[in-house]
Amino acid sequence: MSDGPMPGTRRRPARRDDLPRILAIYNDAVLTTTAVFHYAPQTLETRVAWFEEKQAAGWPVIVVADAVTDITLGFGSYGPFRAWPAYKYSVEHSVYVHEEARGRGIGRQVVEALVGEADAAGYRTVIAGVVADNTASLALHRRLGFEDVARFRDVGFKFGRWLDLCFLQKMLRGPATPVER
Repeated sequence: MSDGPMPGTRRRPARRDDLPRILAIYNDAVLTTTAVFHYAPQTLETRVAWFEEKQAAGWPVIVVADAVTDITLGFGSYGPFRAWPAYKYSVEHSVYVHEEARGRGIGRQVVEALVGEADAAGYRTVIAGVVADNTASLALHRRLGFEDVARFRDVGFKFGRWLDLCFLQKMLRGPATPVER
């Protein structure tokens, strides 16, 4: 992992005023990529509700912003992997980067920040669901120590074709004394 943000950028918790840019980045992913399995763009109201739910639950939302303009270049968050109690030490993350900032290490910064937060919070594993045709994201996760653990064939249908979904997993330290409550 790196020692922090790349020159010219800074990592920080997302703020409410980041939400229009977060929405634009997310909607671009919805409309032009297979990274999101939505068909229609989201509204600012849905992003506000998403952000408020994340904050209320204590889940991080991280942005990487331009150090000078403070414009959000990428963002990510994590939340529960599955809702059942025994999964409480597992989280799944998502990361999105503005199309003009891709390939500049922004995604790496977001993933590293999320993994660091999950580790510090006592989680045992971080899971990434990456569509199989997103070779850049798969390579990024593998470079950061995520291991391929599953491939689900034809689980999504977008842009007139079936999509496979790969699951990758990074093991963390986990809690010193896990409990079943």
